[in-house]
Amino acid sequence: MVSFTLSVRATALYSRSASRPFASTRSFSCTARFYEINKIYPSAKEAIKDMKSDSTLLCGGFGLSGVANTLINEVKATPHIKGLTAVSNNAGVPGSGLGLLLESKQIKKMIASYIGENKVLESQYLDGSVEVELTPQGTLAERCRAGGHGIPAFYTPAAFGTVVQTGELPIRHNPDGTVAEYSKPKDVKVFNGKSYIMEEAIKGDYAFIKCHKADKLGNLQFRLAAQNFNGAMARNATVTIVEADEIVEPGEIDPVAVHVPGIYVDRVIQSLAPKGIEKIVNAKAPGEESTAGILGTGDTASKRERIVRRAAKEFKNGMYANLGIGMPMLAPSFVDPSVEVQLQSENGLLGLGPYPQKGEEDPDLINAGKETVTLNPGASCFGSDESFGMIRAGRIDLTILGGMQVSAKGDLANWMLPGKVKGFGGAMDLVSNPQNTKVVVTMEHTDKKGRPKILKQCEFPLTGKACVSRIITDLCVFDVDFTNGLTLVELADGVTVDEIKSKTEAPFKVADEIKPML
Repeated sequence: MVSFTLSVRATALYSRSASRPFASTRSFSCTARFYEINKIYPSAKEAIKDMKSDSTLLCGGFGLSGVANTLINEVKATPHIKGLTAVSNNAGVPGSGLGLLLESKQIKKMIASYIGENKVLESQYLDGSVEVELTPQGTLAERCRAGGHGIPAFYTPAAFGTVVQTGELPIRHNPDGTVAEYSKPKDVKVFNGKSYIMEEAIKGDYAFIKCHKADKLGNLQFRLAAQNFNGAMARNATVTIVEADEIVEPGEIDPVAVHVPGIYVDRVIQSLAPKGIEKIVNAKAPGEESTAGILGTGDTASKRERIVRRAAKEFKNGMYANLGIGMPMLAPSFVDPSVEVQLQSENGLLGLGPYPQKGEEDPDLINAGKETVTLNPGASCFGSDESFGMIRAGRIDLTILGGMQVSAKGDLANWMLPGKVKGFGGAMDLVSNPQNTKVVVTMEHTDKKGRPKILKQCEFPLTGKACVSRIITDLCVFDVDFTNGLTLVELADGVTVDEIKSKTEAPFKVADEIKPML
């Protein structure tokens, strides 16, 4: 072996593409590595300087948790980047996250599961300024995951029998609010007697990812619920750009704690944007009613508490359960202490605990309603793609959801009211496997105008067909047979069968023994 000493200057050139050099010029002896991997960029401006208009941009995050705000802010400060197709679970809120790029009109199309409370996106969608491709949340996660794994398309049970499958979902509106373009119908195939629809993968040009720790090799570690869509999207772009709370040396992230290996990552910057919390919800002080304000007041609160107390009886020891936002989230407050249930949240949590005490909120720890939460001992955190894998595969024993309408055969409508656009969220996935997951709907028996909400056929767009097993209202409990229809099995105190008949459009049978609704 011949040894020698040579002083040189070299420029580190390593990347997945030889066209992307890294500015890491230094002096070293021949014992140093000539092709050092260093994906750290000095600023967001440098990291996005070659970003092009009319690109597809994948943005991790759920609510305000795990959102790459430093990178998004830099795009807003670069107005020549426009015409973006943004892919995200939701579009942030006005003044934050992707909401900024909507306000600056740099986004031409959103692919998302939920518009939520973002009035900017809702108004731009309805006046034709922005196209919106609404996608069930679990389907969106899987479309991103599939794109990063070389899978062009897949079949899912979610959204079969809905406007997503039939191609009746408005994509683009005219300025006068009329529909200019509808979605396309999905291919349907039957596997083992069950219908599935085909969804195509999404492939990104760029991905904006937020992580807790990153090293110069591009290895990433997420924190708590901030993993959400970040992991699937980080693997699925031509250029993946990451902002990290902490940039550490290689080896400082335990190999088994690496959530995304560096092979998927191109650029890393230091995160400079503060973390935000969309909905701070705290545990109530001793003696304060845990449901105060959430159930309403007066007679409304009394009705809703009756529903929630009855829903709590659906929990059985050892169950894994998923709860929708609103009344269902309150049910655990009334569960007997002898019953242990593991609560799952579709943004990537298993083992949800109570709301935090005031001052103990964590922006990286929220539930599917974007509320601050805590974790119980033994809890686990994971990505949204894995979360919905659990759901579609029927690993969840029980889901309790709110409802706007339920039909005689168990069809559910709960995602859209006429004139109001919110989005699907995860509901279409949650009701996609009723053979394994019991679906319970909680709702008031009639709407604000006294009209029945249990109908022969749902009038609003469906969330799922033949999926509801039990309906719990303020007046009664119905069991649902997908073939034979409804059976009245419980009555609230003071309520008669005749009253139920007068307030229920759908026909129903009466059980031989009607139990009191306690």
